[in-house]
Amino acid sequence: MRIVLQRVSEARVHVGERLVDAIGPGYLLLVGVEAGDDRQTARRLAAKVAALRLFPGGEGRSFDRTLHDAGGSALVVSQFTLMGDVRRGNRPSWAGAAPPEAAEALIETVAEALRDAGVPVGTGEFGATMRVTLVNDGPVTLVLDSAALSGPRRE
Repeated sequence: MRIVLQRVSEARVHVGERLVDAIGPGYLLLVGVEAGDDRQTARRLAAKVAALRLFPGGEGRSFDRTLHDAGGSALVVSQFTLMGDVRRGNRPSWAGAAPPEAAEALIETVAEALRDAGVPVGTGEFGATMRVTLVNDGPVTLVLDSAALSGPRRE
């Protein structure tokens, strides 16, 4: 699983002219699901997102507060193209992406786990061609993947 996290002052997702969802300050999460990912991985990545300290806090610290501490929301948007493999040729291969049924369930698991952590969550529309607009705050952008869950821990 791969998540591109952008701290935003606002974000919206449209399908055609229809507004699907929108948030104010918080995180836009573009989520790609890899074949073999499971609910545990989705929940652990969501817990990592919820625990990240990416908002300014007191004492001049730039990154001191979590999404929940800052009163922010998350907008979770599926993006299978994050699983694109461009190592061969000029046309990406999505062979490593999870099948749509599995991906949809795991993206919903990410959203559900964030809600369980007390974060208000909006979502895109799975399988639709979406137009995502955002105002990146900072800018702050991180890429998280399931490998981030098993790497060496630094304090």
